[in-house]
Formats: sequence, C-alpha cells, structure tokens
Amino acid sequence: MANTEAHAEVHTEAHAEAHPEGQQHPLGIYIKIWALLFVLSACSYLVDYVGLQGYLRWFLILLFMLMKAGLIVAVFMHMMWERLALLYAIAVPPILVMVFVFLMTHEADNTFSLRGLFFGAGP
Repeated sequence: MANTEAHAEVHTEAHAEAHPEGQQHPLGIYIKIWALLFVLSACSYLVDYVGLQGYLRWFLILLFMLMKAGLIVAVFMHMMWERLALLYAIAVPPILVMVFVFLMTHEADNTFSLRGLFFGAGP
C-alpha cells in the first residue's frame, strides 16, 4: 500500500510540473502588442488620409487588417502558446477560404469577359 501511495505522489508531482496551473505571461508583451495595434490602426487611417486610391489602397487596408487580426489571435487569444495541431486547426481553414476566394475572383473575371464577348455589351 505504501508503494502505491508513493507512486501516486510522484505521479501527481510530475503532473503538476508538466502542466502548471494558471500560467501567466509577462504584462510587457500585452503592452507592446497594444502599442503595435495602435500603430497599425494609425497606418490604416493614414491610407485614407493620404488619399491613396485603387488596388494599392485596398491592399494596404487589408494588409493592416490581417496583421491586426493575427496579433489579436496570437497574443490575446493565446494561440501563440498553443500546440501546433490546434494552431493548424484554426489557421488553415481561413487560409484555404482566402485561396478559394482568390481563385474564384479570377474565374469571375473570366466569366464576365466571356459573357461580354458572346452576349454583347447589354442594353
């Protein structure tokens, strides 16, 4: 019986060391990420303030938006410290959706051009 109690005690100590309860991250990282989010938001507003137009404007706005979303998910939702399998389970589907949207925009341009070619300019 004493052997079983000793084994259980060693097992719980090893388990406690392997999985610390209430893991805390340094407060400085949250302040740095908050400041970086502020800078990225300012850059996003500057795109409109400067008056950029066309694809450059939309590219920069989307780039800043994705950078901010990535920082929020990585740090404030603690994905940076998660297992790689969970990270893949959350990150891969949106990436695939973006790839499919990109492919379908090119297909839509092709379809629009073919309709104009075969059906004319319209009324």
